[in-house]
Amino acid sequence: MAEMDALPVATLVGTMIVDGDDPWWAVAATHSQPRTAAARRDVPRTAAAPPAAPAQQPTVATYQRPPSTGDDFTPLVPKSLAATGIGESQVEALVLKFLLNFGSATGREIADQVRLPFPLITELLQRMKSEQLLVYKSSTALHDYAHELTPLGCERGRRYSEVCTYFGSAPVSLADYTASIMPQSLRRQHPTANQLRRALSDLVVSRELFCQLGQALWAGTAMFLYGDSGNGKTSIAERVTQAFGPYIWIPRCISIWGEIVRLYDASVHEAAPLDTPPGVQSGIDERWIRIRRPTIVAGGELTLSHLEMTPSGTTGIIEAPLHMKSNGGTLVIDDFGRQRLRTEELLNRWIVPLEKRYDYLTLPSGRKIEVPFEQLVVFATNLEPRDLVDEAFLRRIPYKIEVRDPSEEEFRELMRMMAPKLGVEYREAPVDYLLVKHYHEAERRMRYCHPRDLLLQVRNFCLFHEMQPAMSNEALDAAATNYFAIM
Repeated sequence: MAEMDALPVATLVGTMIVDGDDPWWAVAATHSQPRTAAARRDVPRTAAAPPAAPAQQPTVATYQRPPSTGDDFTPLVPKSLAATGIGESQVEALVLKFLLNFGSATGREIADQVRLPFPLITELLQRMKSEQLLVYKSSTALHDYAHELTPLGCERGRRYSEVCTYFGSAPVSLADYTASIMPQSLRRQHPTANQLRRALSDLVVSRELFCQLGQALWAGTAMFLYGDSGNGKTSIAERVTQAFGPYIWIPRCISIWGEIVRLYDASVHEAAPLDTPPGVQSGIDERWIRIRRPTIVAGGELTLSHLEMTPSGTTGIIEAPLHMKSNGGTLVIDDFGRQRLRTEELLNRWIVPLEKRYDYLTLPSGRKIEVPFEQLVVFATNLEPRDLVDEAFLRRIPYKIEVRDPSEEEFRELMRMMAPKLGVEYREAPVDYLLVKHYHEAERRMRYCHPRDLLLQVRNFCLFHEMQPAMSNEALDAAATNYFAIM
């Protein structure tokens, strides 16, 4: 059965949207309309008006760590609907909306759709049948039945859809999500020099910079990477997450006071499912998904709306902010100081979360919630940090690391490393020529990005002239003339 974990936009009934490896379904209700205050109010449980999800209780499921997963936290299958931490009416709403849009489905298909164990769904379906919300259309194998809605069930399903069109995986409670963060936090892991060396294996990093990075990662706190453009600040920031444990578990979506918040985002998260043999029960709660520890990069497009709960049109889905999606990983604010929002706005927004490690968010309903702020925040900038922020903010970022220009030996090492990767034959003499003519005599400063950029032009020069790509004085002169024309 197709996965229905998120609704990026409202679409016509039955239209599938493919997002990465996962299909997402967005189904607009017959009379879909924006949510209003009236639509969010609690509704008595009657045939004409199905109830809104009850206020959430701080129920935290107890999880254990199966030795086979190798993860610091593993969500286990709930033993009952009460153990899911969400209201039974929320699961009922998902089932009704699913059947409303697909006509009929077996109990196992429904269980697969909402990602809950079949025995738990069977209990719920029996109750819904006794309340005349659905009927058995026919029997199937393995003591299962095909189900379809009654007129009463259709009416209730439509009313649920007017509030929220989502009918994918059952959500996880906010309490369960919060309880999962600390066991998977970067602060609980202390990467060694060998682990950091592996993470940066394709970069050339000075010993001094390597030691500074190691100290910052050991602390698991925020850092500034500053220095001239082209010296690899973003490249370093994108790789440091690999020094930590490779995987974490996150919910596909979260239930907060009956509202659905989408957390798993295939555009920024990379799924890493367990390699479970066919026919073997993994014992994992399928409402959760294992992903590679995330690294999310936000550049000049960053606005304050990316840091808040964002309603998604008329679907009723709420999109989690970037710092929730990056919990357990790294959030890189690239080109810090050049965002669309003013620097002061970002600093004021995060000055408390950076110190307290939690944040307060406001739901569209107006309710405030507390969420963990557990990620490595890296501010990468080619501007001077003291010119961007005041002392109070700098104090909350204990590691300010300057990424300096490469030495001549580091520049040569980069040329030796990049040449075979780009399919260019490496030769020492042309490198000597390049350094003397285009750097020493021109009094030009070296950058970490120059070897890659110049070698790309050398390759293009050779291919255009139908020659085997190789370093030569002529090819490097042509590359330098193009690259350094106005620099």
